[in-house]
Amino acid sequence: MVISTNTSAQNAASLLMQSSNNLSQSLARLSSGSKITSPADDSAGLAVSMKLSAQIARTGAASNNVSNAISFNQTQDGYLQQVNSALTRMSELSVSAQDVTKTTSDRALYQQEFSTLGAYVNNVATQSFNGVSLFNGNTLNVTADSEGNTFSNLGVNLGAASYSTATADDITSISGAQKALTDTKAAITQLASDRANIGSNEETLGYYNNQLSSLKNNLSAANSQITDVDVATESTNYAKQNILVQSGTAMLAQANAVPQDMLKLLQ
Repeated sequence: MVISTNTSAQNAASLLMQSSNNLSQSLARLSSGSKITSPADDSAGLAVSMKLSAQIARTGAASNNVSNAISFNQTQDGYLQQVNSALTRMSELSVSAQDVTKTTSDRALYQQEFSTLGAYVNNVATQSFNGVSLFNGNTLNVTADSEGNTFSNLGVNLGAASYSTATADDITSISGAQKALTDTKAAITQLASDRANIGSNEETLGYYNNQLSSLKNNLSAANSQITDVDVATESTNYAKQNILVQSGTAMLAQANAVPQDMLKLLQ
């Protein structure tokens, strides 16, 4: 037995330090909810998690873009429903103005309503959504995924000749009313095509939105497996390390007491 070098105490102190570090690490995981509290915990996992987190953020942004594009199309269709009502009424007025029992004064009254409805259609053509024109006919490239790929959202042009010709017609005469009927029927046909395109846009964007939502959920689940702490498992580990620290402290105290026995040899 020696006094100058207490090997038992050194070993106990070394093990106690390891247990204390493990206890601190376990406590940090439980308090933060993350398995990776420093790069040293899992360097490879941290690298993968960083890429997943970035993709999750980009996917969320793309989902917002698609949702806004869907709202854009829904706003377009809301206006076009009213335009459809206006054009339908204009076609009705065009037929009414062809009534041979109507006088010029009667047709003038029809023309007043016809012009007012035409002005409404022309006004709708100038409307915008957050500063972006709704009806200038431009195709909008909507970002549809986290990598910047786009979907071509077909536009609607309410300033097209099929609309502007109909709204400019004059039904104060029978011949004018006949022309107006032909023009409004053509405008209604164009409107039906435009609304069909909007419906196609909305349907496709809905698929993209569902796809992005599913992808984001799956990416989040994958990232969770890497970074999120398993509370049940970690609580068990915390209890284990806590016991080791307490027992290590007791053993270190015992090891430090061993040299005291040397004094008995000198008595």
